[in-house]
Amino acid sequence: MHHAFLPARRSLLCALALGGVALRAAAEPTAARRPWPAGRPTPAMDLPAWGGGRTRLAELRGQVIVLNFWASWCEPCRAEMPSLELLAQRHEGDRLQVLAVNHRESDAAIRRFIDETALTLPVLRDADGAAARAWGVGVFPSTIVIGRDGRARFSVLGELDWTGPKARAWIAAVL
Repeated sequence: MHHAFLPARRSLLCALALGGVALRAAAEPTAARRPWPAGRPTPAMDLPAWGGGRTRLAELRGQVIVLNFWASWCEPCRAEMPSLELLAQRHEGDRLQVLAVNHRESDAAIRRFIDETALTLPVLRDADGAAARAWGVGVFPSTIVIGRDGRARFSVLGELDWTGPKARAWIAAVL
């Protein structure tokens, strides 16, 4: 087996051992872009924010939203997070916001990840997995890009370098 696949495979095995998690980490370091299905409505989202308060997708209309579903046990998620931070920083003036939606982890796990990585992105808590189900997330990481009109435009399954040419083109088309 190629060495690049070992961290994702290890994360998947770890997740399965830690409770039979049905969702899986992306098995490859390349991402797949999928258009949002025609006719499928954009789900509502109202989640508690790490550190207090709530974030409601409806209140963010007028901004481009990059909604990233992740978990700290997911190695591709961990590897992707720095490029999401850079994406948010580079497009701060363009009214683009990256939201990191944590999937079903404890406060301690989230705090440990934030402390280890110095994560500055807003973290939302999907404590029961309902948001992931509503958005059709079955692979980690998964990212949905939402236009200024509040409609989902496309999803990206798997790890992506959000500073790379492919991602820059995808984001430029929504900005």
